[in-house]
Amino acid sequence: MDEFPPHFLIAGVDEVGRGCLAGSVVAAAVILDATKPIAGLADSKKLTERKREQLSKIIQENALCWAIAEASVTEIDQLNILQATLLAMQRAVAGLSIQPDTVLVDGNRLPHFPCPAQTIVKGDSKVQAISAASIIAKVYRDQLMVNYHQQYPNFSFHIHKSYGTQQHLTEIQQFGILEVHRKSFNPIKTMLLNSNAPL
Repeated sequence: MDEFPPHFLIAGVDEVGRGCLAGSVVAAAVILDATKPIAGLADSKKLTERKREQLSKIIQENALCWAIAEASVTEIDQLNILQATLLAMQRAVAGLSIQPDTVLVDGNRLPHFPCPAQTIVKGDSKVQAISAASIIAKVYRDQLMVNYHQQYPNFSFHIHKSYGTQQHLTEIQQFGILEVHRKSFNPIKTMLLNSNAPL
């Protein structure tokens, strides 16, 4: 963002997992080092899994600082997904070892931060620090999903990443609702209301 002076410390913030049926929502905050530019930063959704993993390591090694934070399934069900997402973003910024001069958040909803902040629609493809945040958040959450698959081998979390794909919905019908599923999300909410679905 060229309207900020070069010495300004900009924290880019993004989240992943907002639309999923299971697991926490994950946010990351990154302050890049202007003296160590990172080639290839882009919206994490436009990168291959291998490229994301490579870039995640480079970001963590070369950024001035970074932090990853979560809001749990319980918090999502209690607060709603929007408020839980904003909470995860606040936690990520609070976890930074350096206080940024300003925070740029992907999207159009702004959490309250102790410093100036603004939203940038499609920021993950416009602002490198937001791109970096989207990458490390995605890689972190994907690893959580791999762990879920090991914990619940009947569910292909390593493939569908807990999104509401046909495969995931079939697994819920077949094997029941897990403790990691978001009970406030449909179709899980409706299934719980309509049946004695196993928890």
